[in-house]
Order: sequence, then structure tokens, then C-alpha cells
Amino acid sequence: MNFKNMKVPKVPLRGIGALLSVGVVGGLGVYGLHNSVYNVEGGSRAIVFNRITGIKDKVYPEGTHLIIPWFERPIIYDVRARPHETSSIAGSRDLQMVKIVLRVLARPVPDQLPTMYRTLGVDYAAKVMPSIVHETLKAVVAQYNASQLITQRETVSREIRKILTERAAKFNIAMDDVSITSLTFGNEFMTAIEAKQVAAQDAERAKYVVELAEQDKKSAIIRAQGEAKSAQLIGEAIADNPAFVTLRKIEAAREIAKEISNSANKVYLNSDSLLLNLQDLKLT
Repeated sequence: MNFKNMKVPKVPLRGIGALLSVGVVGGLGVYGLHNSVYNVEGGSRAIVFNRITGIKDKVYPEGTHLIIPWFERPIIYDVRARPHETSSIAGSRDLQMVKIVLRVLARPVPDQLPTMYRTLGVDYAAKVMPSIVHETLKAVVAQYNASQLITQRETVSREIRKILTERAAKFNIAMDDVSITSLTFGNEFMTAIEAKQVAAQDAERAKYVVELAEQDKKSAIIRAQGEAKSAQLIGEAIADNPAFVTLRKIEAAREIAKEISNSANKVYLNSDSLLLNLQDLKLT
């Protein structure tokens, strides 16, 4: 097919201008329609920047909203609480170094979004949170000893939350939760804690030994008192009735005879030496 001999139809200049006008108008219409509507998703708020008047004071809620294309643009903020974890090394009142990890749930105050954008911008958390968290942790930890940070952890966390909430409110940031997730002490402090525990165990062991010796002492005193009382009663019995000695001899002879009778061997003994000469006793 030979294209060299083909003739191109002539289009009037007015027709070309009309087509260009329609195309430009249509393009502007599509651009304006596309850029005159924006959506605010759930959990978000929007503010509008106008090229002439600047940031508007109105905060737009969730939903679809209209703006003037090119002259205005929306700025979307996520107003849901987001976690921020910060680690800081601080000194306690007794000069112990403590590594403390703090987790906070923070969110921007929706009504103050225009002011926040003017002063901090969209990345408010990166600009504000590290500085106020570090300063608050160092200020609070310095008020407590290392041992108090362990035993009074709830009180320390409550104090940190109070101060941090007040500091964040100045930047239009709300704190929903503040909690200490980790407390780590230096090696010297951990060694001192272990030594203290060992000393406490040794003290308890020594206390037990002292109490045991005290009980043994009381037992010996009671036993001696009992023997003395027994000797006193025996002396009184002998003084009142000389036959008491004879009764004791009979009881001793009975026990000796019982032991000998239970023996498997034959035993020949002198009865005088084993209190077996009962016939010689004076029973009257």
C-alpha cells in the first residue's frame, strides 16, 4: 500500500481550536473534580491549608469534605493513641545508675490541631516525646534511692505520669497511659544486693543458732531444777521413812534380775554385789 500518494483531508483552523478548547476545559474539569473532594478516615482529623489565608482554625471530622482545588490542601492527623517507648539512663538519689524503659500512649488533642501544625508540624512525636520523657525520667529517678525504685515502683510510675502529662499538655499532646516496662541497675549495685542477701541469710542463721542455744540453756536449767527437786523429795522421803531406801533396793534388784533372766547365757554372780540379797534386808 503506497502512502506517498494519499491526500490528508484539510481541517479548518476553527475546528482545531474548538477541539483544543474542549480538551482543556474537560481536563480542568476532571482535575477540579478530583482535587475538590477528600476523605477523612476513621480515627483521623483534618485541617485545611489555604494559600491565601494560611491554616484554617476549623478541624474537620471523619467523612468526605470539599476544598478549593490548588488554593487549598488537606492535612490529615491520626488522633488515635500510639505507643512510644523510650529508654533512658538516670542517676538515683544514692548515685546508682539506672536504665529505665518507659512506654507511653500519646495522641494529639483534636481541637488543637491547627496550633500544633503551626508550632510542631505533623511529626510532633519525634520532636517532643524524646526530650520531655528523658527530662521527666531523670527528674523523678533522682528523688528515690535504688532500693525504693524497686519497692515503690507504682509510686514512681504514678509520679512520672503526673509530670509527663503536665509537660505534654503544653504541646497539646494527651497521655492516655504511662508505665515502666524495665528497670536495670549497674553491676556494682547488683553485686551489693547479692552481698546484702547473703549477709541477711547469715544473720538469720546466726539468729537461729542463738535461739537454739537459748532453748538448750532453758532445757538444761529445767532439767537441773527437776533433778534437784527429785533429790530433795528423795531426801525428804528417806528422812520421813527409812524404808524408802529398802524399796529402792527392791526395785533395783528386780530390774537386775529381769535383765539376767532375759540373757541367753548362764550367769553366776555374788548376790551381795548386785543387791540380790533381799533376804538380808530389814523390812521393818
